[in-house]
Amino acid sequence: MWCAGGTGGSNWWHSGPLSSSMLSPVFAKWDPGAFPCSHSSHYSWQWRQAMAAALEELQKDLEEMKELLGKRVFDVLTAEKSKLETEIKHKTKQKGREKGETIDNEEPAAVVVPVSVGYTVKINNYGWDRSDKYVKIYITLKGVQQVPTENVQVQFTERSFEVLVKNLNGKNYSMMVNNLLKPISVEGSLRKIKTATVLVLCKKRQGQKWDYLTQVEKECQEKEKSSFDNDMDPSEGLMNV
Repeated sequence: MWCAGGTGGSNWWHSGPLSSSMLSPVFAKWDPGAFPCSHSSHYSWQWRQAMAAALEELQKDLEEMKELLGKRVFDVLTAEKSKLETEIKHKTKQKGREKGETIDNEEPAAVVVPVSVGYTVKINNYGWDRSDKYVKIYITLKGVQQVPTENVQVQFTERSFEVLVKNLNGKNYSMMVNNLLKPISVEGSLRKIKTATVLVLCKKRQGQKWDYLTQVEKECQEKEKSSFDNDMDPSEGLMNV
């Protein structure tokens, strides 16, 4: 332990070498004359007070750092949360578009919307066939596989269907078939897009055979047949037998 004379004849003392901590802001406030060598207990009390003040200051700094760190972590997590939400929204939309385009471009019936571009050409030529479950109508349109799938729309009712192809080579194409021979299932009917062909599939309600596509076609055929039978020469009828 060593002592040194203070100002005004007072003394102060310190045990051990002088360290850099003696120059800290807390110790810089001390009055060396307040630590006389003859009052070691008074020095001990001052030392404890200084240490308590230094500890309190450090504790405040620690709390401030915690607060800043917490705010920074919150900001980072908020930014990441926003980024994930945006990515999920984008992926959901992309998945919805992919789900809407089924294999072989097969889709349930779509609602026909008003035509807004080009002019409309009426479709008169088509072919049809049947299977155990469907009545199939084939419509030939060159390049139809290149238009967006939503541009090829078919609306079904129990006894009819309407086809609308929008903006194919600058034109719109439409076709309406009424008075189908038998009722069809609206929910089970659909359309497919092939190369240069729109295939309309009318789902049969019952597995009955369709000899005609429409009721009007059946009546016309039966009328022509009846007229032909009435005009036939009896001798020609005998020869036919």
